[in-house]
Amino acid sequence: MDLSSLQDNALTTVLLCLAAYFGGSISSAILVCRVFGLPDPRTEGSHNPGATNVMRLGGKPAAALTLAGDVLKGVIPVLVAIQFDLGPLIAALAGFAAFLGHLMPIFFQFRGGKGVATAFGVLFALHWPTGLATGALWLGCFAITRISSLASMIAFVAMPVIIWFWLPAALAPMLLLSFTLLARHHSNIRKLLSGQELGFKKKETKEQQ
Repeated sequence: MDLSSLQDNALTTVLLCLAAYFGGSISSAILVCRVFGLPDPRTEGSHNPGATNVMRLGGKPAAALTLAGDVLKGVIPVLVAIQFDLGPLIAALAGFAAFLGHLMPIFFQFRGGKGVATAFGVLFALHWPTGLATGALWLGCFAITRISSLASMIAFVAMPVIIWFWLPAALAPMLLLSFTLLARHHSNIRKLLSGQELGFKKKETKEQQ
């Protein structure tokens, strides 16, 4: 871990992380739903302000805009850190701050999403091979189980190992991101253990009946 870079750029790091948190607090799902005249995603569907719930409420165009916004929230602060040559540790910290803003948005009563799309944005901007490997793991798990939450949790359990192998300087913030994402999925873990977490196709079929 490159602590010297963190010490030399302490003020810059704090300002960048604050900006990243405030940027992450802009809820793409809530704003898109308002523009499309859809219900508040925090009160309808799964009550999660994320792209999957927006798709249930308003279809693919609204979901695509939500996904793009959530991903960009993770990408932008990391690219800013890289552009100013602040090092992978500070870039990862900025990405984690954006991820935290998505989870607990100051502009929306701290009621945010689960952060998977924003986390992927952070990963791809920070180190695209890690993003690809984690994304491939997510796709493989989803293809087998059709359960998005399970695929996300498995992918981000493996992610710190992948980042440790390729970019160890960023391990601590990415490990914290992984633990936070898993904690955010606590309700999904309970449903999985009780057998109530349905696969995507089954869930959609059930909702249409």
